[in-house]
Amino acid sequence: MLEDVERWLSTRSWSVEDRPLKKIVAAKRSTGSTVSVVLPALNEEATVGEIVAVIRRELMTAKVPLVDEIVVIDSGSTDRTSEVAAAAGARVVHRDEILPRVPAVPGKGEVLWRSLLVTRGDIVAFVDADLKEFSADFVSGIVGPLLTEPGVDLVKAMYDRPLAGSDGSAAGSAAGGSAGQGGRVTELMARPLLNMHWPRLAGFVQPLGGEYAARRSLLERLPFPVGYGVELGMLVDALHLVGLDALAQVDVGVRKHRHQDSQALGRMSAAIYRTAQLRLARGHMIRPSLTQFVRGEAGFEPRTHSVDTEERPPMVEIEEYVERKAA
Repeated sequence: MLEDVERWLSTRSWSVEDRPLKKIVAAKRSTGSTVSVVLPALNEEATVGEIVAVIRRELMTAKVPLVDEIVVIDSGSTDRTSEVAAAAGARVVHRDEILPRVPAVPGKGEVLWRSLLVTRGDIVAFVDADLKEFSADFVSGIVGPLLTEPGVDLVKAMYDRPLAGSDGSAAGSAAGGSAGQGGRVTELMARPLLNMHWPRLAGFVQPLGGEYAARRSLLERLPFPVGYGVELGMLVDALHLVGLDALAQVDVGVRKHRHQDSQALGRMSAAIYRTAQLRLARGHMIRPSLTQFVRGEAGFEPRTHSVDTEERPPMVEIEEYVERKAA
């Protein structure tokens, strides 16, 4: 199994520099694909506007028509998130306005699931709305392989996550920790779970990262955990649905964002554990080893060590979505 991970790392792990923007745009034109960017947002007025503005300025021009639409899904903000996002040029949709016959529940996965009903892109890219010092590479990096590699269906971003945020705060996040690491929840919960139960996914540097893109044809067939377990659940389910070689990751540099306190991280951990627990009923092998990553001269390098909640159905089962596709 370790050999499979090493092979995957050499064939499905790239840098954003491997695909110049000009090449990605040319591939988009040749395939005729469309690209949607979705930002799930809850009280992110301080950062969402800049993220939208950067994407519009750098990826939605006549010269670089990579992104076709930016949609911010507001899940109940009490600040000016919606106004700021709209002023920056995004289309803003409130979570509760989407599929109203199914009462919405709190959670990031709920927002991502509903976003499929209000976007049109053949490729859907998800970007967290709390990123600071945002770079368009976060979008072009994860979209690029989906336009240039026909066999790739889902791409995760990987990056360094500094221990201190840009404001100097010394705390990690669910998916931030010291440079080269994934963060507290990633290193203490998600990575051990993946290594021991789904070892073919051990090569993902940032399994819980919120920046990833996928083909709609894959997303609409996946169940969506409604909360913080959505990223882990999506990886595990995609592995079984399309196989390891259809999954990839791209190094986009450094990610800075708002940090969570330890109690919030505990809740995230519980949701992620529950997501894994539901999938373990399928009966997967256990491997008593853990692969972690450090950044070396050639990029992220693996180091392997010995080791002594409610979900939404696939969107293709939703009548409104099927009718919308047929229209």
